[in-house]
Amino acid sequence: MIEVTKLNGTNILVNAELIESVEETPDTVLSLVTGKKIIVKERRQEVKNLVILYKKEIAASGLPWLQEHQ
Repeated sequence: MIEVTKLNGTNILVNAELIESVEETPDTVLSLVTGKKIIVKERRQEVKNLVILYKKEIAASGLPWLQEHQ
């Protein structure tokens, strides 16, 4: 999950795996695979950086929940 800020100032967590595209029109619009769109204050590059950081954290964790079942 990544934390972003809606235009009204509310912080929300978004499942980064569900993000299909990020557009600046000029507002930043997150389009999810579910068809939902969320307008956020963060710029496109910042959202990209948040997703990259999220994926790095997942990779670095070694997926401990999978190791329990082996």
